[in-house]
Formats: sequence, structure tokens, C-alpha cells
Amino acid sequence: MSALTEDAARALICEIGRRLYARGFASGNDGNLSIRLSPDAVLCTPTLICKGFMSPADLCTVDMNGRRLSGDRPRTSEILLHLEIYRGDPQTRAVVHCHPPHATAFGIARVDIPTGVLPEGEVFLGVVPRAAYETPGSEAFAASVRPFVGQATACVLSNHGTVSWAADLERAYWYTEMLDSYCRMLMLARLLGHVERLPEDKVRELLALRAAFGMAADPRADGSTPLYVNPGFGKPGAPGP
Repeated sequence: MSALTEDAARALICEIGRRLYARGFASGNDGNLSIRLSPDAVLCTPTLICKGFMSPADLCTVDMNGRRLSGDRPRTSEILLHLEIYRGDPQTRAVVHCHPPHATAFGIARVDIPTGVLPEGEVFLGVVPRAAYETPGSEAFAASVRPFVGQATACVLSNHGTVSWAADLERAYWYTEMLDSYCRMLMLARLLGHVERLPEDKVRELLALRAAFGMAADPRADGSTPLYVNPGFGKPGAPGP
């Protein structure tokens, strides 16, 4: 199923882990990554390991029920989240869960990330939903993202972090990086006193560009869902975040 050999997949997970750690997206032993190797096997990071200092031999494989198939270390305690996404979207081959600080701040404040602000946000992220808080590692935690799989590429986990998914691990990481950068810009703009929205016609032009970059159609494009999420964010005089 994966275009990578298992050895290449192990090396890539370690490389992306180093990037997460270097960017401050996964402090201590935070975060977890996975690649779906086949219909019945997922390669993932183990529990209690710093993502910046992993070796390919540290990783383990699990089946689609989370049972460990190989590896000397126990699998990540949050693997059920990854498996829920793989089951819900057959096109997904990689998942990244971590705690990027600016995006996570939106989850802690339980503020929905606004749309219609930045071209890259519209084309590559679209609507980023926010899942309800559930205890990490639990079945309820995994199920919290179920409504958004197949509809989004990333999700904010209330009071916890983010999760992103894609057809390959590099792209899943990009979505995490883009999301945190976007949230940082939103915070800085709000400190300046105002977040200016793009006009409706310009947002629709951006949504039409998604196909050129291999992105799925945005459900807002046909008018079935609101174009602007959290339209009050950053308006002059708006109360609170």
C-alpha cells in the first residue's frame, strides 16, 4: 500500500520526528507519527521517546486493531487515533499528531480557526475543524476526529494539540507546519487590532485553485456550508478571542 519500502518509511518517520522536535512541535516525548505500510500493518513511533532522537530500530508495527506486530518498544498510546483516520479515509497513508504551540493555543482557548484570511490557508488547509476534548489514548479520543475524516486535512484537538493526515508523511507534516504558521499570523494580526477578511469572490477564486494542487474540493465551494468560519474573529471591538 505504501510506495515506500519499510526501511525508507522508518527513515522518513525519524526525519520528520527530528523536524517536529526542532520546530518545538513535540517537546519531551510528545507526539506520534505513523505510515500505513499495507492494508493490515501500520508503522508507528513507540511510546515515551523523544521524536528528535529516534532511530529506525526504535519504531514498531501494529495491526489495524492496534496490536503490536514487531518492535522492542511498546507502540504509542495514541495509535487508536491514527487507526481511526486510516479506517475512515482509504486515501490516507500517513498521520502526524503533535502539539504545535500556536494551533494548540486555539484548541486550549476553544476558538475555531477563522477562514477567508490567507490564500495559503484557503488552498491548502481549508476549514480546520476542532474536535471535542477526550482523554488521550482512549477510544473516545480516537472517535472525536471521526466526523472530520474525509472532510479535512487537519484537525485541532481541544485542550491537546493537532492531528493532520495525507497520502504521504511529508505532506501530513506540511499541513501541521502550515497550520501553526497560519495560527501564529492570526494571533499577531489580532494584536495589531484587526483581522481583515478576503472578499467572498476572492475566497471562491482561491477555493477553485485547490484542484490545480491536487486538493479535494472544499465543501464551501458549492455554497452548502458557510464561507467564513468564526467571522467575528479579530473584528474591531470584538469581545475576547
